[in-house]
Amino acid sequence: MQLQQLAYFVAVAEARHFTQAAERMRVAQPSLSKQIKALEAELGAPLLSRARGNVTLTPAGEALLPLARRMLADADTARREIGELAGLRRGRVRLGATPSLCAGLMADALARFHRAYPGIELLVEEDGSRDLVRALARGQLDLALIIMPLQSDDPSLVTEEILRENLVVVSPSITRSRRPYLRIEDLRGRPMVMFRRGYDLREATLSACRQAGFEPRFTVEGGEMDAVLRFVEAGLGVALVPSMVLDGRPGLTGTPLAPPGLRRTIAIAHRKDVEPTRAAQAFRATLLFFLAEAAHDGSLPPGVELVAEN
Repeated sequence: MQLQQLAYFVAVAEARHFTQAAERMRVAQPSLSKQIKALEAELGAPLLSRARGNVTLTPAGEALLPLARRMLADADTARREIGELAGLRRGRVRLGATPSLCAGLMADALARFHRAYPGIELLVEEDGSRDLVRALARGQLDLALIIMPLQSDDPSLVTEEILRENLVVVSPSITRSRRPYLRIEDLRGRPMVMFRRGYDLREATLSACRQAGFEPRFTVEGGEMDAVLRFVEAGLGVALVPSMVLDGRPGLTGTPLAPPGLRRTIAIAHRKDVEPTRAAQAFRATLLFFLAEAAHDGSLPPGVELVAEN
C-alpha cells in the first residue's frame, strides 16, 4: 500500500468523479485508475462502485476513507517535522479555536508568534469545540483551543486547562442596565439572540435557562459570534456571551450574572498518539507565556483569568 495510492483514493472519494480527481491530483486519469485498481487488488476488496458513471464508496471504501485521511495527514506532519529540524526556520502550525477566542485573545498571541518565527506558516480553523475535537482526531489540526468539559470522553486527546472566563448578558450600550448583576431568571420572556445549533454557547444558554425553569424566547437564531454581536447591537435582543468578546466594542455592554454566575474553561488540546511538531510546541509555549504575562500585568480581558501559572 502506497501513500500515493491512498491520496488518489481519497481524491476520488471526495470528488465522486475520476476525471475531476485526476485533475485535482495533476495526473492522467488512466494512471489514477490503475493505481486505485492496484490498491483494491492489494486489499482484496473493491473500494469504489462505478455504476453508470456514478462513483460511490463500497462498504470497504467507507471503512478505508477515514483511515486513509488520517494516514495522509500523519505523513504530512512527519514530512514537516523533519523539515523543521533546521531550527524552526520553516514549518506549519494548524490551529483550531472557537470564534470567541478568535475574536478575543488569539490575534495578539498569533502576532507575537509570527514575530518570533516569521517562517512558520499559520493556519487557523475557526469552529465550535465539537467540530475542532473531530478535526484533531482526524489529524487535520496540530492544536486546538476548546471549551471544557468535552461533550464526550475522548481518550485520544490530551487537554490542558489554561483559562477561565465569565459569561455575561450582552446588550446595546444605550440600554445599559442600572443593576450590577442579572439573574438567569431575569431573561425569562426577554427577546434573545441565539447561536446556531451545535454551538457551545447555545447549549450553555439553553441549559442555564432550563435549569431556571423556562425556555428562552428567540427573536433570531443561527448566527456565529460576530453575527450575534451585531444582531444585539441592532437591538434584536440580548445574548449570553464570553466577557472577552466585548473588548473593543463600545456599542455593547456586558452585565455579569449574579454570583456564582456562569463560567467556562478553555483548554489547549492535541492528539495523544502523535507528538506535536516542534512548530506546534513553540506556538504552545508562546501562547502560555503570552497569557501568563497578560495575567501578571493585568491586561487580560475583564472576567478572564489564568487557570494556573504555566
